[in-house]
Amino acid sequence: MAKTILLVDDDPTQRRLMQAVCERAGYFVIQADEGQKALDILRSPEGQAVSLMLLDLIMPGLSGMETLEQVKRYREDLPVLMLTAQGSIDTVVEAMQKGAYDFFVKPASPERVVVSIHNALNLNSLKSEVSRLQRKRENVMSFDDLIGDSAALKRVTKMGLRAAASSIPILITGESGTGKEVIARAIEGSSERSGRPFVTVNCGAIPEHLVESILFGHEKGSFTGATGKHMGKFQEADGGTIFLDEVGELPLEAQVKLLRVLQENEVDPIGSKTTVKVDVRVISATNRDLAEEVKKGTFREDLFYRLNVFPIEVPPLRERREDVPALIQHFITRYNAEEHREVLGVRNEVMEVLVAQNWPGNVRQLENAIFRAVVLCEGSYLSADDFPFLATEFDAAGVHAGPPILNEDGSANEDDVFAEQIVVQAQGASNDGALHVFDREGHLRKLEEVERDLIQLALDTYNGQMSEVARRLGIGRSTLYRKVREQGIEVERAS
Repeated sequence: MAKTILLVDDDPTQRRLMQAVCERAGYFVIQADEGQKALDILRSPEGQAVSLMLLDLIMPGLSGMETLEQVKRYREDLPVLMLTAQGSIDTVVEAMQKGAYDFFVKPASPERVVVSIHNALNLNSLKSEVSRLQRKRENVMSFDDLIGDSAALKRVTKMGLRAAASSIPILITGESGTGKEVIARAIEGSSERSGRPFVTVNCGAIPEHLVESILFGHEKGSFTGATGKHMGKFQEADGGTIFLDEVGELPLEAQVKLLRVLQENEVDPIGSKTTVKVDVRVISATNRDLAEEVKKGTFREDLFYRLNVFPIEVPPLRERREDVPALIQHFITRYNAEEHREVLGVRNEVMEVLVAQNWPGNVRQLENAIFRAVVLCEGSYLSADDFPFLATEFDAAGVHAGPPILNEDGSANEDDVFAEQIVVQAQGASNDGALHVFDREGHLRKLEEVERDLIQLALDTYNGQMSEVARRLGIGRSTLYRKVREQGIEVERAS
């Protein structure tokens, strides 16, 4: 989905020009002609989608500087780029001190504006990712850190928040790669144990003869190779949470001891004459059907019921496809930082194919695919060329490899001349408003929708004078009247 920019300027010509620049760069633009309207937009549901603000300094009512101060109190993380026709060093310094990311003196070159927008958004995304990693390290992640807004993910969040409010044992089920550990971390971060130890154990990766030692610890000399005392994972997690991933892989002997820990809140280290009390919240996860494993005799029935007190099922990615674009953008941001790349996003037609895939490896597979694509990408946007393993799917969808939407300097490629011409036409229109030719996903809007907006803008510009509007649009008056009726446009004539 295209990032949304809030453009605030009392000059309609400047708004029109800046809108064209932003839309050429692939952004969706919302406009306001004064500071208070901009603040109202930010506080509305629509404003939650705004990723950056372009703010004029000199405006009637609230000035740009006053608007900036209020924006930073309301949304401190929102990047703000200041615009002014008259800029002094003192003004620039004051704007930067109040939180502006950059400052332009009009007229600013489109390339300079686009580069600054890209840098501001990339920096903001990087800050968010660093903050998220910091919360993960400190074991204070919450459900706000989950990527996606699908109904399926909301159901998981609702269940997770209810589970976090108690110390009840939780069993998270779902296919491999769905993000079960992320859910477990969000549960801990939303509980009273937030910030305490979170110990992860992959039960399927532990050699069978070391399972008991790693989980419950051992004393020095308790077996060959035990050269010192070892604290088990349960003791490491004391006061916090232990996450037993792939718990269905545990051998039966270890299952007996795990059941004792759950029942008595104590561990029995190998070779120890005494037990050790522990206060640990247990969250387990599996991609197996444990009820079926119980029938086979490979998993203890009593342990299954002890673990499965509060089950949470994480749906596969194919059942929450609407989360795919947000996940892709998240992974692009991460690997841009790690690989020192500057990929801005995914071409629209490529995104449609990616969303349509089943992703049997779920989020993990999608992440690896984006990692590889970011490394392969030679332009600003991921294209079909960057996903060679989906070549057949792209061919079936009629999507062929081609140049990226933008060159590295932010200019349009030759293959995008048609879209560029449409934007230039909107830019050159003589009116007091602006004409959106792209929707929020970056696709061209339907001709009928654009035509309606153009007629409405012409009527507003020429005060409902139908003869003048028809002449300016190059159509007959009868045609104009017919289109007005068909489109349901209200005409307000000048008094």
